[in-house]
Formats: sequence, structure tokens, C-alpha cells
Amino acid sequence: MHAALTEFVVYLETERGFSAHTLRAYLADLDQFCDYLVNGEVAFLRETEERPPATLDSLALADRKKVRSFVAHVRSRGGSPRTAARKLAAIRAAFKFYVRIERLSSDPASGVSAPKLSRDLPDALSIPEVTLLVEAPAGSEPLGIRDRALLETLYSTGIRAAELAGISLTDVDRISGTAKVLGKRRKERIVHLGSHALEAIESYLQVRSELGLPKHDRLFVNARGGPLTTRSVQRIVEKYVREVLPGKQKVSPHTLRHTFATHMLNAGADLRVVQEMLGHESLSSTQIYTHVGIDRLKEVHRSAHPHA
Repeated sequence: MHAALTEFVVYLETERGFSAHTLRAYLADLDQFCDYLVNGEVAFLRETEERPPATLDSLALADRKKVRSFVAHVRSRGGSPRTAARKLAAIRAAFKFYVRIERLSSDPASGVSAPKLSRDLPDALSIPEVTLLVEAPAGSEPLGIRDRALLETLYSTGIRAAELAGISLTDVDRISGTAKVLGKRRKERIVHLGSHALEAIESYLQVRSELGLPKHDRLFVNARGGPLTTRSVQRIVEKYVREVLPGKQKVSPHTLRHTFATHMLNAGADLRVVQEMLGHESLSSTQIYTHVGIDRLKEVHRSAHPHA
């Protein structure tokens, strides 16, 4: 894939541990940047059309002014600050790599500032709402039992949809109540399964074979016994949101991750403990959830302060 930048692709895969999705996004951003360097603008292509791939020769055309103007061009064509920042991150990574291995002589992206990003507060469900959602799958059908285990696991651990889809049978330790997950950049961590999640997983494992005879060891399977994909996890969550939380159409697996973190901190969990559970590299990524708990802080203030 992308033979012109093979060394960079291998670096992102092996040393940086990028997922296939992130890798595709970075290479598409570089293709777009090189298109801009050569043609002076970024063409909007139909899905059936292909953009010429980035090459070292086209990257060598860049200087600091052109990098800045590309970022401004992305914004002027409707790209969000987050989109422009991601494209700049891809450009920076490519130049830094090729300068390091002495395939390019200079790094014109090193002094270019990224657009300032607003830190939107994540949405989180209330305890009654999340209870409605995880208890929505009913009955004794294998798929319903699987869905209950899936929802309980997402809320109990705060893991991402992709991390859940990647859990294997051997990753779950039902005695210790833990599971091993593979997070971003292929970093492993241990998450804790609550009693509700463990009970739901036990029930699911008793009927898992009724969904076919899987030729793999993934924990969660689809109706034909194949491994459940990240998109399938999203669809399952969306299905039950429509059923029991019709006014919350933007709820996704990531909302359950936000909900997990918010409820943990509101109940008094240490911020660094939550950071470890979420698999955040930086504490600043976890600190955003302290703002979500402002209602809890107000409640404590009203009940504890003499002049509240």
C-alpha cells in the first residue's frame, strides 16, 4: 500500500503502532497536501476518483509558507480546526521521519502552529438513562443475551468499540474479573469488569455456540458466528438507543466511555486511576471529565457549605 512512502508506512505501523484506520487517514492527508503543492489547490474528488499518491519528490516542494497556506486552505474550504490539525500532524510526522533518515534535508512543518481546538465537553448519560440502555436487550434469544453482555461491558470498563471488538476469549479472566484490551498504538492494558458485566458475559458464553461454530477466538460474535466488527458494535448501541432513549440519537459506544469516566469521577474515583482505566497517555485528556462533574460539585457545595 502506498509504495512511494513505504518506509514511512512501515515506521507508522511498527514503531508508532498506528491502526489501519489512522494509517489510511495520514496517507490520505499527505496525498492531499502533495496535490496542493503540485496544483496549488485541493480538488474535491468523487468516491470513484483517485488522487495521485504523495511522493518524496512532491514533499520536497514544500516550504514553511506552503505548509501554512495549505492549513489555511483546508480551513477556507470548510475544514474544521480539528481536521486541519490532523492533516498538519500527518505532514509533521512525514517530514520529521524523512529528515531523521536523511531522505529530506529540512523540515518546513516544524515551526507551523496548529489551529487552536475547542475542547467540547463530552456527553454523558445519567445513571437512570444508562440503566435503561444496558437493560434494553430482553428475552432468552442468543443475540439479545450477547447484546446485554456487550452493553454491560462497554459501560463497566469504559473501553472503545474497537477495543471491545478485539477482545478474545483468553483475554477475559472471569476469576479476577478483568479483561486485557489492546488500545491505541497497540498498547495493552487491564480493565476491570463489574459484577453486572461478569454475570452478563457468563450468560452469553453459555449461548455463544448457538451463533455458529466460530473459527476464531474473539469473544463477541455476529449472528453467523463471525467476529463482531467495530461498526457492528456501533450499530448495536444505536439500535437500543432508538428503542429506549429516542431523544438521545447521538449516543454511541464512545458516549458509554464518557459516561463511565463521568460516573467514576462523580463517585470520588482518583483522576489518575480513571486515566489508567481509559488508557489515556496524558492526564489532560482525562481532566476534561472533571468539568462534566460540575453539577456534582454544586450539589456537594449546597449540602456541605453553611452559606450555600
